[in-house]
Amino acid sequence: MRKFIFILFLAFSFQVARSQQESIPFLRYEELEKRIADENAELLIVNFWATTCAPCVKELPHFMEVNRKYEGDLNFKMLLVSLDRTKDIERVKKFIREKSLTAEVVLLDDNKRMNTWIPRFNSDWGGEIPATVFYKKGKKFFFITVR
Repeated sequence: MRKFIFILFLAFSFQVARSQQESIPFLRYEELEKRIADENAELLIVNFWATTCAPCVKELPHFMEVNRKYEGDLNFKMLLVSLDRTKDIERVKKFIREKSLTAEVVLLDDNKRMNTWIPRFNSDWGGEIPATVFYKKGKKFFFITVR
């Protein structure tokens, strides 16, 4: 019985550890653009969010449900792009742990140039979040944000 409990504990610990990202890279827009272009998944979902955005926080569990469903599928990738400030990185890490985010998270450290990169994702996008871009085989095919 002890061995069973120990194995169960290890399995649970592994699952929790796997769902928590150790480090969050800070990316400039060009680096994010390259990451998106280099992605091999047939379907890529890129979600822009922030820990201080109530609608973002509300929708993230639904994204995590989809991410868990397709976990391990090499044709699917989800990337969560935090627009939090770099000085708030500890809050972002805590949020990832508390919400058990399983998708990869990056922090877009390019707020000063927002007016440059926002229209590159969608010409009608004013920068409001949450916003999500869907790519199929590397080509953007759908964009949605709150209005």
